[in-house]
Amino acid sequence: MERFTVRILRTLLIILSLISCPPLLHASDDPMDAGRTATIDFLLEQAVSRGLIAGGVVVVGNHDGVLYRSARGGRFPTADSAPLTERTMFDIASLTKVFATTPAVMKLLETGAINLTDPLTRWFPEFEGSGREDITILNLLTHTSGLDDSAISGGAPLNEVIRMAASEKQWRLPGNRFRYADTNFILLGELVRRVTGASLDRYCHDNLYGPLAMTDTMFLPPAERIPSIAPTLGSAREYLTGIVQDEVARRLGGVAGHAGLFSSAQDLARFARMLLGGGQLDGKRIFSERVVRQMTAPYFYSNGAVVRGLGWDMDSPYSAPRGDFFSEMSFGHTGYSGSSVWIDPQRDLFVILLTNRLDYRDIRLFNQLRSDISTISVAVFSSHAKTVPPNRAKVIELLKP
Repeated sequence: MERFTVRILRTLLIILSLISCPPLLHASDDPMDAGRTATIDFLLEQAVSRGLIAGGVVVVGNHDGVLYRSARGGRFPTADSAPLTERTMFDIASLTKVFATTPAVMKLLETGAINLTDPLTRWFPEFEGSGREDITILNLLTHTSGLDDSAISGGAPLNEVIRMAASEKQWRLPGNRFRYADTNFILLGELVRRVTGASLDRYCHDNLYGPLAMTDTMFLPPAERIPSIAPTLGSAREYLTGIVQDEVARRLGGVAGHAGLFSSAQDLARFARMLLGGGQLDGKRIFSERVVRQMTAPYFYSNGAVVRGLGWDMDSPYSAPRGDFFSEMSFGHTGYSGSSVWIDPQRDLFVILLTNRLDYRDIRLFNQLRSDISTISVAVFSSHAKTVPPNRAKVIELLKP
Protein backbone atom coordinates (compact mmCIF):
# COMPACT_ATOMS: atom_id res chain seq x y z
CA MET A 1 0.00 0.00 0.00
CA GLU A 2 2.86 2.39 0.86
CA ARG A 3 4.64 1.72 -2.45
CA PHE A 4 1.38 2.29 -4.34
CA THR A 5 0.85 5.62 -2.53
CA VAL A 6 4.39 6.78 -3.33
CA ARG A 7 3.88 5.89 -6.99
CA ILE A 8 0.63 7.88 -7.14
CA LEU A 9 2.31 10.89 -5.50
CA ARG A 10 5.20 10.81 -7.97
CA THR A 11 2.77 10.66 -10.88
CA LEU A 12 0.77 13.59 -9.51
CA LEU A 13 3.96 15.63 -9.11
CA ILE A 14 4.90 14.95 -12.73
CA ILE A 15 1.42 15.91 -13.92
CA LEU A 16 1.38 19.10 -11.85
CA SER A 17 4.79 20.15 -13.06
CA LEU A 18 3.78 19.42 -16.66
CA ILE A 19 0.58 21.43 -16.59
CA SER A 20 2.30 24.34 -14.86
CA CYS A 21 4.22 25.00 -18.07
CA PRO A 22 2.72 26.84 -21.08
CA PRO A 23 0.91 24.71 -23.64
CA LEU A 24 2.27 23.99 -27.10
CA LEU A 25 1.39 26.68 -29.59
CA HIS A 26 0.61 24.25 -32.39
CA ALA A 27 1.16 20.65 -33.35
CA SER A 28 4.03 21.44 -35.72
CA ASP A 29 6.35 22.82 -33.00
CA ASP A 30 9.82 21.28 -33.25
CA PRO A 31 9.94 18.38 -30.75
CA MET A 32 13.70 18.79 -30.45
CA ASP A 33 13.21 22.14 -28.68
CA ALA A 34 15.57 22.11 -25.69
CA GLY A 35 12.90 23.32 -23.28
CA ARG A 36 10.77 20.28 -24.00
CA THR A 37 13.47 17.65 -23.71
CA ALA A 38 15.76 19.00 -20.97
CA THR A 39 14.02 16.89 -18.33
CA ILE A 40 15.02 13.60 -19.94
CA ASP A 41 18.59 14.86 -20.34
CA PHE A 42 18.56 15.81 -16.68
CA LEU A 43 17.38 12.35 -15.62
CA LEU A 44 20.31 10.77 -17.46
CA GLU A 45 22.77 13.31 -16.03
CA GLN A 46 21.55 12.63 -12.50
CA ALA A 47 21.89 8.87 -12.98
CA VAL A 48 25.49 9.37 -14.15
CA SER A 49 26.42 11.77 -11.36
CA ARG A 50 24.96 9.43 -8.72
CA GLY A 51 26.99 6.49 -10.03
CA LEU A 52 23.95 4.50 -11.08
CA ILE A 53 25.23 4.26 -14.67
CA ALA A 54 28.43 5.16 -16.50
CA GLY A 55 26.32 6.52 -19.34
CA GLY A 56 23.03 6.12 -21.11
CA VAL A 57 21.27 6.62 -24.43
CA VAL A 58 17.57 7.40 -24.85
CA VAL A 59 15.73 7.29 -28.16
CA VAL A 60 12.05 8.16 -28.51
CA GLY A 61 10.20 7.69 -31.77
CA ASN A 62 7.15 6.53 -33.70
CA HIS A 63 6.55 4.51 -36.85
CA ASP A 64 7.80 7.39 -39.02
CA GLY A 65 11.14 7.87 -37.30
CA VAL A 66 13.06 9.20 -34.32
CA LEU A 67 11.54 12.14 -32.43
CA TYR A 68 14.28 12.57 -29.85
CA ARG A 69 17.69 11.18 -29.01
CA SER A 70 20.01 11.87 -26.10
CA ALA A 71 23.30 10.43 -24.84
CA ARG A 72 24.96 11.27 -21.55
CA GLY A 73 28.07 9.89 -19.85
CA GLY A 74 30.63 7.62 -21.45
CA ARG A 75 31.74 4.07 -22.05
CA PHE A 76 33.58 4.12 -18.71
CA PRO A 77 32.85 6.12 -15.51
CA THR A 78 35.83 8.43 -16.04
CA ALA A 79 36.03 12.03 -17.19
CA ASP A 80 38.18 11.15 -20.22
CA SER A 81 35.97 8.26 -21.38
CA ALA A 82 34.74 8.17 -24.97
CA PRO A 83 31.18 9.52 -25.11
CA LEU A 84 28.19 7.36 -25.92
CA THR A 85 26.21 7.80 -29.13
CA GLU A 86 23.12 6.38 -30.80
CA ARG A 87 25.44 3.90 -32.53
CA THR A 88 27.16 2.69 -29.34
CA MET A 89 26.60 -1.03 -28.94
CA PHE A 90 25.40 -2.44 -25.61
CA ASP A 91 25.01 -5.90 -24.15
CA ILE A 92 21.21 -5.85 -24.08
CA ALA A 93 20.88 -8.92 -21.83
CA SER A 94 17.28 -10.17 -21.65
CA LEU A 95 16.19 -7.93 -24.51
CA THR A 96 17.67 -10.85 -26.46
CA LYS A 97 14.41 -12.63 -25.66
CA VAL A 98 12.32 -10.14 -27.64
CA PHE A 99 14.76 -8.88 -30.28
CA ALA A 100 16.11 -12.32 -31.24
CA THR A 101 14.35 -15.38 -29.88
CA THR A 102 10.72 -14.26 -29.93
CA PRO A 103 10.78 -12.83 -33.47
CA ALA A 104 12.68 -15.90 -34.70
CA VAL A 105 9.98 -18.16 -33.23
CA MET A 106 7.28 -15.93 -34.72
CA LYS A 107 8.87 -16.31 -38.16
CA LEU A 108 8.59 -20.08 -37.74
CA LEU A 109 4.96 -19.71 -36.70
CA GLU A 110 4.24 -17.52 -39.70
CA THR A 111 5.68 -20.08 -42.12
CA GLY A 112 3.76 -22.93 -40.47
CA ALA A 113 6.91 -24.75 -39.37
CA ILE A 114 5.61 -24.81 -35.78
CA ASN A 115 2.41 -24.06 -33.87
CA LEU A 116 1.89 -22.40 -30.52
CA THR A 117 0.09 -25.52 -29.30
CA ASP A 118 2.89 -27.89 -30.29
CA PRO A 119 3.94 -29.97 -27.30
CA LEU A 120 7.57 -29.46 -26.34
CA THR A 121 8.15 -33.19 -26.93
CA ARG A 122 7.64 -32.70 -30.68
CA TRP A 123 11.02 -31.00 -30.83
CA PHE A 124 12.59 -32.12 -27.55
CA PRO A 125 12.36 -35.89 -27.13
CA GLU A 126 14.34 -35.41 -23.92
CA PHE A 127 11.03 -34.43 -22.28
CA GLU A 128 9.19 -37.63 -23.23
CA GLY A 129 8.18 -39.68 -20.22
CA SER A 130 9.08 -36.84 -17.87
CA GLY A 131 5.51 -35.95 -16.94
CA ARG A 132 6.02 -32.64 -18.73
CA GLU A 133 4.43 -33.62 -22.01
CA ASP A 134 1.78 -30.90 -21.68
CA ILE A 135 4.29 -28.04 -21.93
CA THR A 136 3.74 -26.13 -25.20
CA ILE A 137 5.62 -23.50 -27.16
CA LEU A 138 3.03 -21.00 -25.91
CA ASN A 139 3.96 -21.88 -22.32
CA LEU A 140 7.63 -21.19 -23.03
CA LEU A 141 6.91 -17.82 -24.69
CA THR A 142 4.72 -16.67 -21.79
CA HIS A 143 6.85 -18.09 -18.95
CA THR A 144 4.05 -20.42 -17.88
CA SER A 145 5.82 -23.73 -18.49
CA GLY A 146 6.23 -24.40 -14.77
CA LEU A 147 10.00 -24.70 -15.26
CA ASP A 148 12.46 -22.72 -13.15
CA ASP A 149 16.17 -21.97 -13.58
CA SER A 150 17.62 -24.73 -11.41
CA ALA A 151 18.80 -26.52 -14.56
CA ILE A 152 21.10 -23.64 -15.56
CA SER A 153 22.63 -22.91 -12.18
CA GLY A 154 25.52 -25.35 -12.34
CA GLY A 155 27.34 -24.40 -15.54
CA ALA A 156 26.35 -27.51 -17.52
CA PRO A 157 26.51 -27.64 -21.35
CA LEU A 158 23.29 -27.21 -23.34
CA ASN A 159 22.44 -30.90 -23.73
CA GLU A 160 22.80 -31.36 -19.98
CA VAL A 161 20.71 -28.23 -19.29
CA ILE A 162 17.91 -29.70 -21.39
CA ARG A 163 18.16 -33.06 -19.63
CA MET A 164 18.06 -31.43 -16.19
CA ALA A 165 15.13 -29.19 -17.17
CA ALA A 166 13.21 -32.31 -18.14
CA SER A 167 13.75 -33.76 -14.68
CA GLU A 168 13.27 -30.70 -12.43
CA LYS A 169 11.85 -31.60 -9.05
CA GLN A 170 10.34 -28.17 -8.42
CA TRP A 171 8.33 -28.23 -11.64
CA ARG A 172 4.70 -27.00 -11.57
CA LEU A 173 1.85 -27.73 -13.96
CA PRO A 174 1.98 -25.49 -17.04
CA GLY A 175 -0.52 -22.95 -18.26
CA ASN A 176 -1.74 -20.77 -15.40
CA ARG A 177 1.05 -19.53 -13.16
CA PHE A 178 3.60 -17.01 -14.43
CA ARG A 179 7.18 -17.69 -13.39
CA TYR A 180 9.89 -15.80 -15.25
CA ALA A 181 12.69 -18.21 -16.17
CA ASP A 182 15.62 -17.99 -18.58
CA THR A 183 15.29 -21.74 -19.16
CA ASN A 184 12.16 -21.13 -21.25
CA PHE A 185 14.07 -19.02 -23.74
CA ILE A 186 17.16 -21.18 -23.76
CA LEU A 187 14.85 -23.95 -24.96
CA LEU A 188 13.25 -21.64 -27.54
CA GLY A 189 16.66 -20.63 -28.88
CA GLU A 190 17.51 -24.30 -29.31
CA LEU A 191 14.09 -24.86 -30.88
CA VAL A 192 15.02 -22.44 -33.68
CA ARG A 193 18.14 -24.47 -34.39
CA ARG A 194 16.34 -27.82 -34.33
CA VAL A 195 13.58 -26.62 -36.67
CA THR A 196 15.71 -24.69 -39.16
CA GLY A 197 19.14 -26.29 -38.91
CA ALA A 198 20.61 -22.80 -38.44
CA SER A 199 22.02 -21.38 -35.22
CA LEU A 200 19.97 -18.65 -33.57
CA ASP A 201 22.47 -15.93 -34.48
CA ARG A 202 22.61 -16.96 -38.13
CA TYR A 203 18.85 -17.28 -38.43
CA CYS A 204 18.26 -13.85 -36.88
CA HIS A 205 20.86 -12.20 -39.09
CA ASP A 206 19.43 -13.67 -42.28
CA ASN A 207 15.75 -13.14 -41.49
CA LEU A 208 15.65 -10.08 -39.21
CA TYR A 209 18.76 -7.92 -38.85
CA GLY A 210 19.94 -8.14 -42.45
CA PRO A 211 16.56 -7.21 -44.01
CA LEU A 212 16.09 -4.42 -41.43
CA ALA A 213 19.61 -3.01 -42.00
CA MET A 214 20.38 -3.44 -38.28
CA THR A 215 24.13 -3.38 -38.75
CA ASP A 216 24.97 -2.98 -35.04
CA THR A 217 22.98 -6.01 -33.87
CA MET A 218 24.73 -9.33 -33.39
CA PHE A 219 25.86 -12.07 -31.07
CA LEU A 220 29.62 -12.48 -30.51
CA PRO A 221 30.76 -9.08 -31.85
CA PRO A 222 34.16 -9.25 -33.59
CA ALA A 223 37.28 -7.53 -32.28
CA GLU A 224 36.97 -4.55 -34.62
CA ARG A 225 33.68 -3.65 -32.92
CA ILE A 226 35.20 -3.40 -29.42
CA PRO A 227 35.85 0.39 -29.55
CA SER A 228 32.15 1.02 -30.16
CA ILE A 229 30.86 -1.24 -27.34
CA ALA A 230 29.91 0.01 -23.88
CA PRO A 231 31.36 -2.40 -21.31
CA THR A 232 29.37 -4.11 -18.57
CA LEU A 233 30.51 -5.22 -15.12
CA GLY A 234 31.32 -8.87 -14.52
CA SER A 235 30.70 -10.75 -11.29
CA ALA A 236 34.13 -9.67 -10.01
CA ARG A 237 33.36 -6.07 -11.07
CA GLU A 238 35.75 -6.37 -13.99
CA TYR A 239 34.85 -4.69 -17.28
CA LEU A 240 33.50 -6.96 -20.01
CA THR A 241 33.62 -5.45 -23.50
CA GLY A 242 32.09 -7.49 -26.27
CA ILE A 243 31.74 -10.43 -23.91
CA VAL A 244 28.25 -11.24 -22.72
CA GLN A 245 27.69 -10.36 -19.06
CA ASP A 246 25.28 -13.23 -18.40
CA GLU A 247 27.40 -16.13 -17.16
CA VAL A 248 25.03 -18.81 -18.44
CA ALA A 249 25.02 -17.34 -21.95
CA ARG A 250 28.80 -17.11 -21.77
CA ARG A 251 29.08 -20.79 -20.83
CA LEU A 252 26.76 -21.65 -23.72
CA GLY A 253 29.19 -20.05 -26.16
CA GLY A 254 27.79 -16.51 -26.25
CA VAL A 255 24.72 -17.41 -28.32
CA ALA A 256 21.63 -18.28 -26.30
CA GLY A 257 17.92 -17.64 -26.42
CA HIS A 258 17.81 -15.66 -23.19
CA ALA A 259 20.87 -13.38 -23.44
CA GLY A 260 23.95 -12.64 -25.53
CA LEU A 261 22.72 -10.10 -28.10
CA PHE A 262 24.51 -6.78 -28.60
CA SER A 263 22.80 -3.83 -30.26
CA SER A 264 22.56 -0.04 -30.49
CA ALA A 265 19.71 2.35 -29.80
CA GLN A 266 19.62 3.18 -33.50
CA ASP A 267 19.07 -0.46 -34.46
CA LEU A 268 16.48 -1.16 -31.77
CA ALA A 269 14.60 1.93 -32.94
CA ARG A 270 14.37 0.43 -36.43
CA PHE A 271 12.93 -2.77 -35.00
CA ALA A 272 10.42 -0.83 -32.88
CA ARG A 273 9.38 1.22 -35.92
CA MET A 274 8.83 -2.03 -37.83
CA LEU A 275 6.47 -3.30 -35.14
CA LEU A 276 4.58 0.01 -35.03
CA GLY A 277 4.37 -0.17 -38.82
CA GLY A 278 2.49 -3.45 -38.67
CA GLY A 279 5.49 -5.60 -39.55
CA GLN A 280 7.16 -3.53 -42.25
CA LEU A 281 9.78 -0.80 -42.48
CA ASP A 282 11.01 1.22 -45.44
CA GLY A 283 8.79 -0.81 -47.75
CA LYS A 284 10.24 -4.14 -46.59
CA ARG A 285 7.84 -6.52 -44.87
CA ILE A 286 9.29 -8.63 -42.03
CA PHE A 287 6.04 -9.90 -40.48
CA SER A 288 2.40 -9.86 -41.50
CA GLU A 289 0.15 -7.53 -39.52
CA ARG A 290 -1.62 -10.61 -38.16
CA VAL A 291 1.61 -12.01 -36.69
CA VAL A 292 2.49 -8.67 -35.07
CA ARG A 293 -0.98 -8.54 -33.47
CA GLN A 294 -0.63 -12.15 -32.33
CA MET A 295 2.80 -11.50 -30.80
CA THR A 296 1.61 -8.46 -28.85
CA ALA A 297 -1.90 -9.60 -27.86
CA PRO A 298 -2.52 -9.87 -24.09
CA TYR A 299 -2.45 -13.24 -22.35
CA PHE A 300 -3.63 -13.17 -18.74
CA TYR A 301 -2.03 -15.29 -16.01
CA SER A 302 -1.87 -15.60 -12.22
CA ASN A 303 -5.57 -14.80 -11.94
CA GLY A 304 -5.20 -11.76 -14.16
CA ALA A 305 -2.44 -10.18 -12.08
CA VAL A 306 0.13 -10.70 -14.86
CA VAL A 307 -0.37 -9.83 -18.53
CA ARG A 308 2.11 -11.05 -21.12
CA GLY A 309 2.40 -11.03 -24.88
CA LEU A 310 4.35 -13.69 -26.72
CA GLY A 311 7.79 -13.04 -25.28
CA TRP A 312 6.86 -9.44 -24.53
CA ASP A 313 5.89 -8.06 -21.13
CA MET A 314 2.70 -6.00 -20.79
CA ASP A 315 1.88 -5.75 -17.09
CA SER A 316 3.89 -7.64 -14.50
CA PRO A 317 6.42 -7.06 -11.71
CA TYR A 318 8.94 -6.38 -14.51
CA SER A 319 6.99 -3.55 -16.18
CA ALA A 320 8.78 -0.48 -14.76
CA PRO A 321 9.48 0.98 -18.24
CA ARG A 322 5.75 1.20 -18.86
CA GLY A 323 5.73 4.30 -16.67
CA ASP A 324 2.43 5.95 -15.85
CA PHE A 325 1.11 7.07 -19.24
CA PHE A 326 1.66 4.23 -21.71
CA SER A 327 -1.61 2.54 -22.71
CA GLU A 328 -2.85 -0.91 -21.71
CA MET A 329 -1.97 -2.17 -25.19
CA SER A 330 1.70 -1.23 -24.80
CA PHE A 331 4.44 -3.83 -24.44
CA GLY A 332 8.17 -4.02 -23.76
CA HIS A 333 10.96 -5.73 -21.86
CA THR A 334 13.95 -5.07 -19.62
CA GLY A 335 17.54 -6.29 -19.53
CA TYR A 336 19.66 -6.82 -16.43
CA SER A 337 22.67 -4.94 -17.80
CA GLY A 338 20.66 -1.70 -17.89
CA SER A 339 18.52 -1.85 -21.01
CA SER A 340 14.79 -1.49 -21.60
CA VAL A 341 12.30 -0.77 -24.35
CA TRP A 342 8.59 0.03 -24.30
CA ILE A 343 6.35 0.26 -27.38
CA ASP A 344 2.79 1.56 -27.62
CA PRO A 345 0.81 0.96 -30.83
CA GLN A 346 -2.13 2.94 -29.46
CA ARG A 347 -0.01 6.07 -28.95
CA ASP A 348 2.33 5.24 -31.86
CA LEU A 349 5.36 5.73 -29.62
CA PHE A 350 8.40 3.86 -28.36
CA VAL A 351 11.02 4.63 -25.71
CA ILE A 352 14.43 2.93 -25.70
CA LEU A 353 16.87 3.21 -22.80
CA LEU A 354 20.33 1.64 -23.06
CA THR A 355 22.86 2.09 -20.26
CA ASN A 356 26.02 0.51 -18.90
CA ARG A 357 24.76 0.06 -15.37
CA LEU A 358 27.18 0.35 -12.45
CA ASP A 359 25.02 -0.02 -9.34
CA TYR A 360 23.26 -3.39 -9.00
CA ARG A 361 22.49 -3.10 -5.30
CA ASP A 362 18.96 -1.72 -5.51
CA ILE A 363 16.89 -2.47 -8.61
CA ARG A 364 14.24 -0.02 -7.38
CA LEU A 365 16.45 2.97 -8.16
CA PHE A 366 17.10 1.81 -11.68
CA ASN A 367 13.46 0.90 -12.27
CA GLN A 368 12.48 4.40 -11.15
CA LEU A 369 14.79 5.82 -13.82
CA ARG A 370 13.14 3.59 -16.41
CA SER A 371 9.68 4.60 -15.26
CA ASP A 372 10.38 8.34 -15.07
CA ILE A 373 11.95 8.48 -18.54
CA SER A 374 8.94 6.67 -20.03
CA THR A 375 6.41 8.79 -18.14
CA ILE A 376 7.95 12.08 -19.25
CA SER A 377 8.60 10.84 -22.81
CA VAL A 378 4.94 9.97 -23.29
CA ALA A 379 3.83 13.28 -21.78
CA VAL A 380 6.10 15.20 -24.15
CA PHE A 381 5.90 13.21 -27.37
CA SER A 382 2.57 11.42 -27.43
CA SER A 383 0.19 12.74 -30.08
CA HIS A 384 -2.37 13.04 -27.28
CA ALA A 385 -0.16 15.21 -25.05
CA LYS A 386 -0.63 18.98 -25.01
CA THR A 387 2.00 19.92 -22.46
CA VAL A 388 5.72 20.47 -22.20
CA PRO A 389 8.08 18.85 -19.68
CA PRO A 390 8.48 20.18 -16.15
CA ASN A 391 11.13 22.72 -15.39
CA ARG A 392 14.45 21.70 -13.86
CA ALA A 393 13.76 22.92 -10.32
CA LYS A 394 10.58 20.89 -10.02
CA VAL A 395 12.26 17.80 -11.41
CA ILE A 396 15.01 18.16 -8.80
CA GLU A 397 12.31 18.13 -6.12
CA LEU A 398 10.67 15.12 -7.74
CA LEU A 399 13.89 13.11 -7.78
CA LYS A 400 14.98 13.80 -4.22
CA PRO A 401 15.18 10.58 -2.11
